[in-house]
Amino acid sequence: MRRFSLPNREPRALSTPDLPTSIDDTAARLLALDYVPERALATTVFLALKLQRPLFLEGEPGTGKTEIAKTLAAMLGRPLIRLQCHEGLDLAGAAYEWNYARQMLEIRLGESEGRTREQLADELFGDRFLIRRALLQAIDPAQPVPPVLLIDELDRADEPFEAFLLEVLSDFQITIPEYGTVKAVTPPIVVLTSNRTREIHDAVKRRCLYHWVGFPDAAREAQILARRVPGAPARLSAEIVAFVQKLREIELYKLPGIAETIEWTRALMELDALVLDPETINQTLGVLLKYQDDIAKVQGSEAARLLEQIRRETETAR
Repeated sequence: MRRFSLPNREPRALSTPDLPTSIDDTAARLLALDYVPERALATTVFLALKLQRPLFLEGEPGTGKTEIAKTLAAMLGRPLIRLQCHEGLDLAGAAYEWNYARQMLEIRLGESEGRTREQLADELFGDRFLIRRALLQAIDPAQPVPPVLLIDELDRADEPFEAFLLEVLSDFQITIPEYGTVKAVTPPIVVLTSNRTREIHDAVKRRCLYHWVGFPDAAREAQILARRVPGAPARLSAEIVAFVQKLREIELYKLPGIAETIEWTRALMELDALVLDPETINQTLGVLLKYQDDIAKVQGSEAARLLEQIRRETETAR
């Protein structure tokens, strides 16, 4: 099979902010964009940037895994390229495919003009027929700056898809049989996330720096809430954080993440709530919990019990 040389696609220079110089600098710059990282996460992010290694984030939904990629893109002034994984995702949807309709038109046009099969073959697998998907876009040498590549919810894709990623994660390149090897001049910043609905293969994890993103403790959740919903009344915010923390101690099908805490706070503010009360909690549990069995388990007496427990603990602390 013939190999075709890559076209001259010179990148355009574009000034971007420098990488963080330390763990403290990483944490401070994330915090400046309202992302409140724990120390271990700031350390892993700093090392991933310095070592030019992909960052693999695993944890419960709604704990800020996707948000870290968005924040890094904003922090470093780089474009964000997002590959949302799903069942049935393949190389054509994730990396590249050929524009077959346009190729067929080119063949018919070439035949009408008397071009030989060899002449047509030289042109059909050229740059203008190549459709670049997220993975190929991220390592395209023509990128003015290396982007942030987010491979989101990898656990939703089929297991064989992980094999497609190995060349990208280890060498930041993709080999296209009809075209050649496309390799990044400077590696993109790669962030992979997984909600752990299934195990990701060791071959993927070995190529990455790993961090488990868990639920925040009460102090960090309150800090996140203060930054993401700054207009929330102090008492309401404190009760919301305490209530959500108590919910996570109950055996539920899907525990609420920080994303649900933020959304619930905004919903309660729209209802002009100043404090929590059993009726308001019961009416808005669908914002916080996403499964009917969980709502039924908490609604009514359990919600009232949790709220009363929070009030007693608050009084004792005072």
